[in-house]
Amino acid sequence: MILYYNYAILCNDLQKNMRYNATEEKEEIIIKNQYNKTITACFVGYIVQAIVNNFVPLLFLTFQRTYNIPLSQITLLVTFNFGVQLLVDLLSVGFVDRIGYRAAMITAHVLAAGGLILLTILPEALPVPFTGILIAVMVYAVGGGLLEVLVSPVVEACPSDNKEKAMSMLHSFYCWGHVGVVLLSTVFFRVFGISNWKILALLWAVIPICNVFAFARVPIASLMEEGEKGLSLKELLGIKIFWVLLIMMVCAGASEQAVSQWASTFAEKGLGISKTAGDLAGPMAFAVLMGASRAFYGKYGDRIQLDRFMIYSSALCILSYLGISLVPIPQLSLLACAICGLSVGIMWPGTFSKAAAALPRGGTAMFALLALGGDLGCSGGPTMVGMVSSALGDNLKKGVLAGIVFPVLLLTGILLCRKISTEKV
Repeated sequence: MILYYNYAILCNDLQKNMRYNATEEKEEIIIKNQYNKTITACFVGYIVQAIVNNFVPLLFLTFQRTYNIPLSQITLLVTFNFGVQLLVDLLSVGFVDRIGYRAAMITAHVLAAGGLILLTILPEALPVPFTGILIAVMVYAVGGGLLEVLVSPVVEACPSDNKEKAMSMLHSFYCWGHVGVVLLSTVFFRVFGISNWKILALLWAVIPICNVFAFARVPIASLMEEGEKGLSLKELLGIKIFWVLLIMMVCAGASEQAVSQWASTFAEKGLGISKTAGDLAGPMAFAVLMGASRAFYGKYGDRIQLDRFMIYSSALCILSYLGISLVPIPQLSLLACAICGLSVGIMWPGTFSKAAAALPRGGTAMFALLALGGDLGCSGGPTMVGMVSSALGDNLKKGVLAGIVFPVLLLTGILLCRKISTEKV
């Protein structure tokens, strides 16, 4: 009788535990499904950043013709855009944690939409059209800079089975956004005429406006555990591995843009094709393969060691630089440009993931400084290639050959990260 009684109690406890575990699993699934909406909103956030970075450059010649703006001022818009974003990367360390990620993310989208809308109003409203364009660029550049800082840590904080996969998939959406902006804008201009560019600008502004409502509702997790405090800027700058990761981010941005920014010129000069065809054959192919690389790791990252994937990608990047600069056949050089896009895909998101794993208390300061390093590389890489090319008689191939220092340093950084023991922070 006693045995039967004990057996009944044991069965009852087992049933309770099973019900408790089932309830716990169900709650965990519900939480993950809710945060999937957050991750989706972050994907759209990177598409918004692709819009603000890549739409206006398609209108440079239109601005020149319509408003009689000299080309020297037109080219200033790109420098100004990324300069403002760099400043925002730096300043965000001091205010993002104070106002909170939700408020900062909503502000970023409002500014991105506002800049695109102002672009259709200010050039005619102000006495000097270029001033109007510059103000509009400044407004959406602040939004773009905030997105650069915010999107990655928001995704990193979301509960997921494999954060490296999520990070790689996230960054692939910038590539798809870039491809979509160029393709859809080209189709719109072909069908409705480039004179109707203001309508398209307003249509692109709809995307950040819709994402404002998404970020007003989705759950946003904290990067820190409850009661845990993130590293201060001083503490972060005193950690060796952070400096290695920061240099890796600079080299990731430089390795990417040193080729991407000059790919269209390669296509036009080497193959003798039009500007439109050059854009499609050069930067478009680069962006598609870069996005494919990120999407591939986003899909199969749980089966591939991140370090190994980054090492092989860096080696392929070095080979692609050699192919661009040393192979005498233009078609093969252009193919090497596209392969370079495939090789650099994992570098930026992979470095973010390595930093989050090595410095879990890095917080907003770490992500902001890494974004700053990446943006410095994005502006510095193409500049260095252009300067070396100019000094050597406008020889673009020699300029790219000089740029091989970036993937070499990146590979060195990955190997150093493996050797440096993670410091207690």
